[in-house]
Amino acid sequence: MKWFLILWAGPVALLGSWYWLSYYDMSFGFYMLTRETHDLVFQVYGNILGLPPESLPPLVARAIAVDSLIVFAILAFRRRKRIAAWWRDRQSVARASAESLSSAP
Repeated sequence: MKWFLILWAGPVALLGSWYWLSYYDMSFGFYMLTRETHDLVFQVYGNILGLPPESLPPLVARAIAVDSLIVFAILAFRRRKRIAAWWRDRQSVARASAESLSSAP
């Protein structure tokens, strides 16, 4: 499971950091991080997909969000017994505190 999360988070972090750095033109001397490259990459992908380049970042963000929901659903499914036990403990503590407050003078 650890490798599953690493192999999911690695590319997401790499893409997110490249997008953010190149969008704000923080190149640190690397051509790949310039705004010119940023625009060129989206222009090429836009031409390949037949979409306007400015419509691609929201589509990529939506895809990352859906993938993240799937990954967290798999993680929650694998840890469902622990989550259920935590929820039961939390509910019993909440009931106990509500009962003690209702018996206050």
